[in-house]
Amino acid sequence: MMELPEIDDYAHLFLEERPLLDVRAPVEFAAGAFPRATNLPLLTDEERHLIGIRYKEGGQEAAVELGRELVDGVPRAERTARWAEFVRTHPEGVLYCFRGGMRSKIVQQWILEATGIAYPRVKGGYKALRRFLIEELERSVARIQPLIVGGRTGVGKTLFINKLDNSIDLEGLAWHRGSAFGRHATPQPTQIDFENRLSIALLRHLAHKGERVILEDESKAIGSRHLPPIFYERMSQSPVVILEASLEERVRNSIDEYVTRSLEEYQQQYGEEEGFNHWADYARDSLKRISRRLGGVRYKEMSAMLEAAIEAMSRGKPHDVHAPWIERLLGEYYDPMYDYQLQNKKDRIIFSGDAKSLVHFIEKAL
Repeated sequence: MMELPEIDDYAHLFLEERPLLDVRAPVEFAAGAFPRATNLPLLTDEERHLIGIRYKEGGQEAAVELGRELVDGVPRAERTARWAEFVRTHPEGVLYCFRGGMRSKIVQQWILEATGIAYPRVKGGYKALRRFLIEELERSVARIQPLIVGGRTGVGKTLFINKLDNSIDLEGLAWHRGSAFGRHATPQPTQIDFENRLSIALLRHLAHKGERVILEDESKAIGSRHLPPIFYERMSQSPVVILEASLEERVRNSIDEYVTRSLEEYQQQYGEEEGFNHWADYARDSLKRISRRLGGVRYKEMSAMLEAAIEAMSRGKPHDVHAPWIERLLGEYYDPMYDYQLQNKKDRIIFSGDAKSLVHFIEKAL
């Protein structure tokens, strides 16, 4: 059997955005994966489970023999055909299993026999890539020079930083808008996936754009995903600029983000009618999440205003029917919380202004 190629230049795999063929079982892929990875497993979850039992009972040789029995014939042909299609579509890609051992070597060999292509595997597999990204995150944090963009809820911080070339959108990586109303129609990545995405984003930023990076001000958690402590600590020591906008602009931005664009997401996911119902449930649940902080009376009042707005929308009224309760939410809930948090970072604030003046300041500062 010929020696098949291995790759251990992990940084370039991510910098070059090489397509990744992940041949681990689906349950492994769901627990943690990388951007641009496609899961075409050698073993199903059930097959992997049965082989694991056989390994414990009879050792490696017995487990390998069972694996051959389970995959031989039609399963092998079908899986090899999928791998071959991936290889032809992504000739620049690489494959990996968990440790870069038997599973990836078997897939390499079967791909070679089917296509004549010696497709490379990642040395050390997923485990080595994951370890590299954990260590790379620490190296990146030590190098970056963050500038933090803060501001009241609704000023449009995420939209603002995404217009800047040297920014990283943490909420985009975490797939959450960072507030009680922040979840999307589809789930957040796993914590491991989020950490992998963040490390890769920092690696690519440092390679292509330098050490200065603009980040949105975030708490320790974005939805249910937590910023790595070393990264959050670096953010909390960095200079801050404040984006300002009128209350009218903030209400308009909030309607656009949490009503218009959020509704579009749900309708794309579920269809027009069912999507509207899912979105309405999302809005109700989001408000309920902060009911204790709002207090019983205020929550009841805002909930009634929300229901009236949802009902008006169902009759074709424009989305600005949500303006009254959103304005109250911003002024009575988010603003007092922001004022309190701002006191803790006032010594780090180096500029405040509207979007135009803030862009001008950042361009001069960088």
